[in-house]
Amino acid sequence: MTNITVNEFIPVLQISISPVILISGVGLLLLSMTNRLGRVIDRSRFLWRELREVPDENREAIHAQLQILSRRAELIRRAIILASISVLLAAILIIVLFIAVLLNLEAALIIIVLFIGCMLTLIISLITFIKDVNQTLIAFKVEIKE
Repeated sequence: MTNITVNEFIPVLQISISPVILISGVGLLLLSMTNRLGRVIDRSRFLWRELREVPDENREAIHAQLQILSRRAELIRRAIILASISVLLAAILIIVLFIAVLLNLEAALIIIVLFIGCMLTLIISLITFIKDVNQTLIAFKVEIKE
């Protein structure tokens, strides 16, 4: 381990602030996603109970809504997993930054890979989340047709 001064360590702290802010922002996104997942599950449970009580001619519409809700739950689950992986990669990135400085290691390739992985999983998570929003609109249109 090298002897590093505070003045030499300050730039590392400044660099590590960006991933910390990313973690905070994605945390809020995860909160939104988990809230949406909870609403999808609650709505599915409500429709499932309603399905047992409605006449046969109305069951098809409820089944269609349940299928959409099932797709939405799967999309939100994927988005949550991907966003969580993004946060995990950002946290690992911070640790690698600190270790590289403390041990005077050349870790540029690892840092680049972690950062790109973090951004890619976040982008895919957001695309998946947008697909869920589109499914919400489809479900709303199915409901209006009734």
